[in-house]
Amino acid sequence: MLKAGVLGAGHLGKIHLRLLQESKNYELVGFYDVDEDTGKKVEKEFGYKYFNDLDALIAAVDMVDVVTPTLSHFEMGKKAITAGKHLFVEKPITNTVEEAEALVELAKKHKVKGQVGHVERFNPAFMAVAAKIENPMFIETHRLAEFNPRGTDVPVVLDLMIHDIDAILSVVKSEVKNISASGVSVISDTPDIANARIEFENGCVANLTASRISLKNMRKSRFFQRDAYISVDFLEKKCEVVKMKDAPVEEGDFDMILQNAEGVKKQIYFDNPEINPTNAILDELDTFAHAINNDTTPIVSLEQGTRALRVAKQIINSF
Repeated sequence: MLKAGVLGAGHLGKIHLRLLQESKNYELVGFYDVDEDTGKKVEKEFGYKYFNDLDALIAAVDMVDVVTPTLSHFEMGKKAITAGKHLFVEKPITNTVEEAEALVELAKKHKVKGQVGHVERFNPAFMAVAAKIENPMFIETHRLAEFNPRGTDVPVVLDLMIHDIDAILSVVKSEVKNISASGVSVISDTPDIANARIEFENGCVANLTASRISLKNMRKSRFFQRDAYISVDFLEKKCEVVKMKDAPVEEGDFDMILQNAEGVKKQIYFDNPEINPTNAILDELDTFAHAINNDTTPIVSLEQGTRALRVAKQIINSF
């Protein structure tokens, strides 16, 4: 089992602590938090061992799990990597693209594995259809959330939209050609609602909307490709795959048939896959352990986390 240590005992940090303790792939050594009062309180309440010395915790583990505010990701990650420890870091990978690129190079130099916590890649609904998304040409995403003060220290693009940016980049096998975007600050100092249009070299267009001031929560993505429409509801963990094929010579009473102006007939049918209920955060942590133990590339590598951040920053700069 890999010895693991968590940096940061906030809301998400406590979730990581619980799941690492439950995992069969890790031995949770303990955690560090810059606020000693918080650390002692969490230790007393949950029984996890609190380290008030960051270096001591890093020295005692094989893998460091960084769940601190984004501004500290680079320094925390750098400490872990230079100590020869594998790094799991929550999204976004760092505060700047330059910092992310530096972590990538450091990981190569010290020959350690790194993974970024883009948890929606492990959402069971997305995992069920990811292999069916082939050469999409139009993508539409909506990620809307009710207001929560937590996370408003960064623009909504880095807080919410980056989940969809990463998911889109994982299925569109093409380079970004052009980005246009707009954002509005309503209650925060940074944009609370944003829309972006990403054009790819292969002709694919993605239209993304994110808001943290909505009246209801929504996390939906729609992928349109030749002869297929695929939708993913990340919140409800549901998906739908609608496909088209040449209509049969003899049409059944319940067949759904479309005919275009040229007289070509297509049959619509559903190809919905089975969704296996899983814990996405536990899955991403366990697959990272698998990558470490088997010397394979993590599912969401530091390079992929950097690419998502680069696109997110381009969107912010387009406002």
